[in-house]
Amino acid sequence: MLKLLNSFFFLPLLCFLFASISEASVHEYNGVKFVSKGNAFVVHGGSEGIYSSLADPQNLTSTIGDSYIRFEKVTFRRPKESANFSSKRIQAVLFEVEDRETIGGSAYGGQRAVCCTVDLAKLGVCLEGEVIYRPSAATPNWPKVFGVAFKEDDEVATLRYRSIKVTKTGMYNLYFIHCDANLKDLTVEGKTVWKNPTGYLPGRMAPLMNFYMFMSLAFVVIGIFWFSQYARFWKDVLPLQNCITLVITLGMLEMALWYFDYAEFNENGIRPVGITMWAVTFGTIKRTVSRIIILMVSMGYGVVRPTLGGLTSKVIMLGGTFFLASEVLELVENVGAVSDHWGKARLFLVLPVAILDAFFILWIFTSLSATLNKLQARRMMVKLDIYRKFTNALAVAVIVSVGWTCYELYFKSKDVYNEQWQNAWIIPAFWQVLSFSMLCVICVLWAPSQNSSRYAHSDDGNEDFDKDETNLTLIKPSPTPSKDFRSAAEARPVQGSNGASNGDLEEDKTE
Repeated sequence: MLKLLNSFFFLPLLCFLFASISEASVHEYNGVKFVSKGNAFVVHGGSEGIYSSLADPQNLTSTIGDSYIRFEKVTFRRPKESANFSSKRIQAVLFEVEDRETIGGSAYGGQRAVCCTVDLAKLGVCLEGEVIYRPSAATPNWPKVFGVAFKEDDEVATLRYRSIKVTKTGMYNLYFIHCDANLKDLTVEGKTVWKNPTGYLPGRMAPLMNFYMFMSLAFVVIGIFWFSQYARFWKDVLPLQNCITLVITLGMLEMALWYFDYAEFNENGIRPVGITMWAVTFGTIKRTVSRIIILMVSMGYGVVRPTLGGLTSKVIMLGGTFFLASEVLELVENVGAVSDHWGKARLFLVLPVAILDAFFILWIFTSLSATLNKLQARRMMVKLDIYRKFTNALAVAVIVSVGWTCYELYFKSKDVYNEQWQNAWIIPAFWQVLSFSMLCVICVLWAPSQNSSRYAHSDDGNEDFDKDETNLTLIKPSPTPSKDFRSAAEARPVQGSNGASNGDLEEDKTE
């Protein structure tokens, strides 16, 4: 438990570090160093899906929503000790993903290179020391390649200000490349601004703004239903129903915060780190509490057992670990990156969350099996019926989750160059819809009502029998026993009842 508390103490520090990152559709470069790739030195300037500019129906020669990529004060800096010679050009290479084969080349079918080699220069297809490229067959005047060179004593070289209009929908990639091995420790500074017709949201994120708006409305609808029932039957509300109320409230806050996060990002081009972190945190708390509630229900909490007994600390420990792993994953995914490409760091952070989810699922179904057997043995048919419905819904959700996970892996393995960026928003949206659907099922099954007490745990011995009249008629009355026989028979059930009660208590403790 002490380790868990230390982890929660560490979390605000992690959040503070992320808060210092100002990410947006404004891609900033703060002293980024060039990395050797083959025979070239490269800095990745960004990748975003951009929709083409919207034409004005009233004036075909103008647009009402421009898409562009703007270069603002992009500066290359070299150390003072290296500022004693004129360099070859440092080039910005901007291309749409379908034109990726137009960048680079090879001589006589040899190894493909980005920078022009001596052999290629002799063939006259490029200038030695510059990036190899050829015009796109699909889009005139693309890719865009331009650059700047250092003069003999210059420590700084700056690209001139320019704005490139995007007239074709696609995934655009920007790289800064130089081919001069003498330019050691070269860095890039400045920023580029990427804009879609409707705002600054990257193309992959743009549909999510409307999605979260609809999800917010959906949570309002289910909230109205739940809170109206809660207000009507507040005297009969169970502890489990209070937990469900908390999940609905967290869901409403999460969806609203995500919508405002994307709306602010779309409007200003700067992502509001504070709103993003609150949305991530509320979402992580909601997912953690939801899993704990499902686990508690599966264990029969409030139905066949009044408390979790010795399992409480284990449930809290599993929930706390899941919260920390999910929080770090979501912070890295939503606060630390903007480009429309799948981050490699995410793959390492997904693994712990996936393992903890699998452990939750295993524990839930193991507990459900034990609870169903206990309800059937005690002939609590009303509770047994609701638990069977809950089990079926949960089984369907797990099967669908596994199927969608397989599809997600297939989708990402096939979409190496992010060409399907316009459909990528469906993947995170699906998980939200599935979670909401499961919440709706739970709300229907455990909605507050005047009969809520039927699902609650009771110490009454009569709870061991089903009170449905149709079942009671199947029990035939036995002949009246003699006095001696009745005395012995009465003694045995009392002993058996006490034994069963003690057995249940022992089972609760051992579980």
